[in-house]
Amino acid sequence: MISKIALTLFLGFPLVMYSGILTFLMILFTATVGLLNFKGIFIIPFKWHPKLAVITIIIAMIHAFFGLSILFNF
Repeated sequence: MISKIALTLFLGFPLVMYSGILTFLMILFTATVGLLNFKGIFIIPFKWHPKLAVITIIIAMIHAFFGLSILFNF
């Protein structure tokens, strides 16, 4: 059931691919916020860094769940 959702095509590609791309972009964005604040550039306040990290972990868990559901057929 979940593997069908993960393999649902959207614009010609499966949702598991889009969740992977979104995870990667969120990792880069979270790291960028931390790095900019470390260097003293406060475009985005540091209080957003932990929030972005939690969102990134949630998206990564969904991506992993999609991948495992394809592998183990559940």
